[in-house]
Amino acid sequence: MGFYAMFDPLYWMLIGPTMLFAMWAQMKVKGAFSKYSKIRNSSGISGAEAARQMLCREGVTDCTIEMTQGWLSDHYDPTTRTLRLSPDVYNNSSVAAVGIACHEAGHALQHAQNYGFLGLRSSLVPLAGIGSWLAWPIIFLGMFINSMGLAQIGIIIFSFTVLFQIITLPVEINASSRAKVALATTGIINSHEEIEGVNKVLNAAAMTYVAATIAAVAQLLYFLLRTGLLGGSDD
Repeated sequence: MGFYAMFDPLYWMLIGPTMLFAMWAQMKVKGAFSKYSKIRNSSGISGAEAARQMLCREGVTDCTIEMTQGWLSDHYDPTTRTLRLSPDVYNNSSVAAVGIACHEAGHALQHAQNYGFLGLRSSLVPLAGIGSWLAWPIIFLGMFINSMGLAQIGIIIFSFTVLFQIITLPVEINASSRAKVALATTGIINSHEEIEGVNKVLNAAAMTYVAATIAAVAQLLYFLLRTGLLGGSDD
């Protein structure tokens, strides 16, 4: 089905707009980060220091903060309670750096405070990983041998990937909200320009998760239509 889909007008009708949206979201992130990585924050502290202040203020002292490689590869690892920041964020004292660092620190706070959606997302990681690469072959094989039961199994597996993307949205939005509040209340950022910069960087990043969710839902809709589970036809 993967090869067939590339020549299917329905596929492009559903997936094409989501690809354009994803490209636009990535451009917004790059543009916002590029602009506000050149503006120094009021306190002059680095992203790593801002994250540490945010965590300590909430009484979280068991989270390790370390530098990782890659551009905007920042993430929080709940399995080891480790906050990993890219070089441009870890060492930089820009508005963009502290915004991203505190967003990731927001995930550490979610973990420490047992934020429900974070725990649910973590539990779905293995199933979502399987669904992202195994669903297509199973659905294709089911269609090829005319076994709708097998195709349905593939769709169910892929549904976990979609669910993972949907649950990711409130997790990311909540982490950004925590970051914005922490940056303002601790005085790490003060001016209107800095607040606007943090908002633009984090809101642009949120759009990438929205794009990924819409793409996953569109993909699921395509599977349902082409297997006849939705619309009553597999033509």
